[in-house]
Amino acid sequence: MTANKIAAITLFLGAALWIASGALLPHESGGSRAAVEPGKTATARAFRVAVIPTSTTPYSRTLTLSGRTEAERRVSIFARTGGELTELRVRRGDRVAKGDVVAVLSDDARDSQVAQAQALLTQRASELEARRKLIDKGMMPRLDLANFEAQHKTAEAALAAALAERERGIVRAPWAGVITDIVTEVGGAAFAFAGKEIARLVALDPMLAVVEVSERRLPGIKVGDRADVRLITGATATGRVRHVASTASPTTRTYRVEVELPNPDGAIPDGITAEVSIPLAAVMATRIPRSAPTFSAAGELGVRIVDATERVEFVPIQFLADEPSAMWVTGIPHAARVIVQGQDFVRAGEQVAAIIAAAAGTAAK
Repeated sequence: MTANKIAAITLFLGAALWIASGALLPHESGGSRAAVEPGKTATARAFRVAVIPTSTTPYSRTLTLSGRTEAERRVSIFARTGGELTELRVRRGDRVAKGDVVAVLSDDARDSQVAQAQALLTQRASELEARRKLIDKGMMPRLDLANFEAQHKTAEAALAAALAERERGIVRAPWAGVITDIVTEVGGAAFAFAGKEIARLVALDPMLAVVEVSERRLPGIKVGDRADVRLITGATATGRVRHVASTASPTTRTYRVEVELPNPDGAIPDGITAEVSIPLAAVMATRIPRSAPTFSAAGELGVRIVDATERVEFVPIQFLADEPSAMWVTGIPHAARVIVQGQDFVRAGEQVAAIIAAAAGTAAK
């Protein structure tokens, strides 16, 4: 055998032995270790997020709305009979009590009717008395007594009607309030004055503060709730909710709420802009940083939290109140861990590594 053949055979056998050693004796590598210990690799590569522990506490809300003041009652005072307006005893801005004379209509016919009715009544009374004595003596049938008594009562009714007609010539205030306008002047009209407007009267005590409330906020308001009112002039007052509408306005879809304010001195004017604050019933809420809320893929506002298995969950929230660095919301479970850094880079169901925000540094890694 030549030397070349021996060298070739030696090289062939060496190569075969080297290949066989790699197949029969496997070597451990970084890739094989990753396959054997997948849990360690997953944990090492889990996305780090910063969380804060939260808790739910009772939160007292205040509903503040802009509205206006409104007089409880307003009325136009009309003449109830004909005649000439001879006296006008009030001016714009005058305060009147119930029954005060506002105006006087003069008509001599009414005085004549009263005098005539009074004379007839006197006559019927005298006749009845005389007939009763004759009947008692048996000089007249007792059946005639009912006729004389009926004539007397008719005369009484005629006098009452005449007095009522004369009283209609005196125009009085139906209730206490302030005269806001005078519509006519002394000397106006004559016998066609019936039904003519004379003055306008507004009741200022109590005064109402009226606001419009949306349907979402309506359930928190009840009749009897305290309300604080601040006028555009800076004056303040405290009252109670006295009316909550049961039907929405067809145009604005809001509900009318009336707050009754005591106004004995008339200091609160009618129709002025007012800010009404109504404390609402306390609800269980959570205080979170302003940066925590985010949106889901469906566009729903909420926060992302980390559960006990270190997986991400999305929780919808409802906004209650805003503060300079935080906000109050509802919908977050008690003792939840809310993601405050990195919440926009993870999805629901994803495994994460949660660290407390105080030790999280400036950003999640």
